Amino acid sequence: MRHILLVEPTYRNKYPPLGLMKLSTYHKLRGDQVQFVKGLSPTLRDKKWDRIYISTLFTFYWEVTLKTIRYYIESVASPRDVFVGGILATLLGDELEEATGVHVVGGLLDRPGMLDPGDRLRIDELMPDYDILNEVEYKYGLQDSYFGYATRGCPNRCEFCAVRKIEPNFVHYLPMKKQMMGIDEVYGPKCHLTLMDNNVLASDDFERIVNDILDLGFHKGATFGPTRKQRTVDFNQGVDARYLTRGKMALLAKLAIKPLRIAFDHIEMKDMYVSKIQLAREHGFKYLSNYVLYNYLDTPDDFYERLRINVALNESLGTQIYSFPMKFIPLDAKDRFYVGKHWNRKLLRGVQCILLATKGLVGLHQDFFDAAFGSSPEEFIRIVLMPEEYIIYRRRHSLNGALDWQLTYDKLTKRERSSFLSIVSDNRVREQDISRVSSTKIRNLLSHYIETPRQSPIS
Repeated sequence: MRHILLVEPTYRNKYPPLGLMKLSTYHKLRGDQVQFVKGLSPTLRDKKWDRIYISTLFTFYWEVTLKTIRYYIESVASPRDVFVGGILATLLGDELEEATGVHVVGGLLDRPGMLDPGDRLRIDELMPDYDILNEVEYKYGLQDSYFGYATRGCPNRCEFCAVRKIEPNFVHYLPMKKQMMGIDEVYGPKCHLTLMDNNVLASDDFERIVNDILDLGFHKGATFGPTRKQRTVDFNQGVDARYLTRGKMALLAKLAIKPLRIAFDHIEMKDMYVSKIQLAREHGFKYLSNYVLYNYLDTPDDFYERLRINVALNESLGTQIYSFPMKFIPLDAKDRFYVGKHWNRKLLRGVQCILLATKGLVGLHQDFFDAAFGSSPEEFIRIVLMPEEYIIYRRRHSLNGALDWQLTYDKLTKRERSSFLSIVSDNRVREQDISRVSSTKIRNLLSHYIETPRQSPIS
């Protein structure tokens, strides 16, 4: 019997670590003793382990990942007894091995014998061990939910997306139904179903997948338990509008989907995206959600227009589309500070400040949206360029500084506006910046940034 430690670093995440949960099942089937921990535990570090597994998320968690590895690396006989997998490990595997000497496992554990020679189990297809979540105080979201995959990979090769490297082969069908029924037997039935597929609509077996979900009891209007709680199906990574035909929409409409997630990654998708939202409404979908990528190849005007399109659709169709702006960060970035070609640090921080003020929500209705993001692209730019305090606490400062700033900004000539933007673009205004400026209007504007307490940098 081996003693196995499963570790997830301290970053905040909504969903439980499926990879570690499946590794727990794998080792328990082999008769090993398994312990799970979230973060750094002095008690567990002081013990000796036969093998330690550490999961990773995005590459911008590089520092916390290294800290976690180095914290536990003396708890095994050799650094090679520390196995590190997941997104960061796949994308920056060579650098991670060089920095720590650990055993990096890239991609999926989808072949027999990947961890122990001669073993015939495909770890990625094992049922996750839900019991380990009770070993930590950290509470993940959607505790009462099945988590799994009906497919793997994506046939698209989008440059901004890591799926092509993590799951390079598109698998059209996985026996999800069998796995969920197994969860019922061991851990009891769950109310909700969360599928983490990257492009389920691209599957040649999509109708079969829908039928599996229906057989599991997740038809539209399905309820759960004695309280008759509404069941939901969530294709959490969204569905691809390019594959969303009328026939596939009809199949989706049979399911208890809430919300239906459709990505709106760039403005060139506008006509297709709008047509798919209209098609969804025709099939009874009212609650929708979408990821709105920004800071990639888009401009701030493009980003604003995509958000506004959703608000207009809500007004015209009676939908409730919740937009989630998602800042692009390169696949090899070790922090969150990347600035796209058409953006700057001040614009990015301004977007974050708006979302702080709205608690992450993009308004469903026109009046709320206009108040938060502006009624035009020009007003949006003016808002995100304001001092941070004025954006986050706009009502508090509406007659106390912000009004003076706005009136002065509106009086700038095109040339003055360009000069002003060049000064504030790095999201850092200093006293010497003011002293070097000849324009009284620009000096007045810059003084508001010096007087305003600084917030944290872009993250």
